[in-house]
Order: sequence, then C-alpha cells, then structure tokens
Amino acid sequence: FRSATFGMSEADVRAAIVKDFGVKPTAIISGQNAAERTQVLSVAVPDLLQGGGTAQVSYVFGYKSKTLIQIGVSWSRASDPKMTPDELYADGDVLRSHFMTAGYQPASIKTGLVLPNGILLFRGEDASGHATILILQGDFKAGADGKQRTLTPTALALLYSADPQNPDVFKVAPGQF
Repeated sequence: FRSATFGMSEADVRAAIVKDFGVKPTAIISGQNAAERTQVLSVAVPDLLQGGGTAQVSYVFGYKSKTLIQIGVSWSRASDPKMTPDELYADGDVLRSHFMTAGYQPASIKTGLVLPNGILLFRGEDASGHATILILQGDFKAGADGKQRTLTPTALALLYSADPQNPDVFKVAPGQF
C-alpha cells in the first residue's frame, strides 16, 4: 500500500507513513490488538481517495514476525464526521472498479455478496496469495414490501492481507489449553 510493503519492520512502516502522507511522526498512533496480540499503527489521512473524505489507515504487525502483515483502511463517521451514506457508496464503487482491473487472479474474484453486516464489494487474491477485501458495512432495513432489504452504509472497510489463510496472529495451540 503506497510505499509500505508486507514484511517491513515497524520503523520502516513509520517512515513510509511519514513519506506517503506528509504527516509528522507524532500523528501516528500506536496500539495493540489484545485478542490477536499484534501491534498496530494508525493514522488519519484526509482525501486518501480523492474527494473521499478522511480515512483511518492501520498497519498491523505479526504476532511472531513483528513485521507488516496487514493494512486496513476505514471510512466512516468515526474517521470523518461529515461522511454520508452516499459518499460511502461512491467511494466503494470507485474502489471496486479500480480493483476489478488491477490484475487479481480471475478465479479468486468475488463481488456483490450479501453479508450479515453489509455487502462484499470485492475480494481478490494476487499471484502471491495476498488478499484484498472491500466491504460496505451497515444496517439492513426491510423495504416497503417487507421482502427486499436496503443497506444503509455506516462504514467502508478495505483490507490488504499478506496471508489470509494463515495470519500471523496469536492462537492457542492444540492441546495447550
């Protein structure tokens, strides 16, 4: 994602964030995912997607490797109080169109799947098995006919994963508990 690549150290990713987004190092927030026991760096980025509002970009470092394993981007009212459902739909459409022509393995591409909490706009893997997932999240409400459901989006989530089949996160080993 931009100049950050899977396998980078935290110091290298911090430098990439400063370079890519022109932010001061103090704008980068460090935290942990307690369940996965991974380190996370986050930064707010205005107009990450031109005209798309402010996004929260997060970089996740592996439990064992301590290197970059995942990048997440989220647009919502939490990242941008001015964000509207229409803007989330528009951002999602722009990104889905971009990913459809970005060279993902054709057999791995999935689009338009209804999920309990939204719509999978895109999922694809590149030749190295790295996955990209784009989900328009929100609440479904029954239509006037009581049958058709309509999504009111509350967030757009984009995830890049180095190894979606075997993520480098904490797991209880068989027989360990």
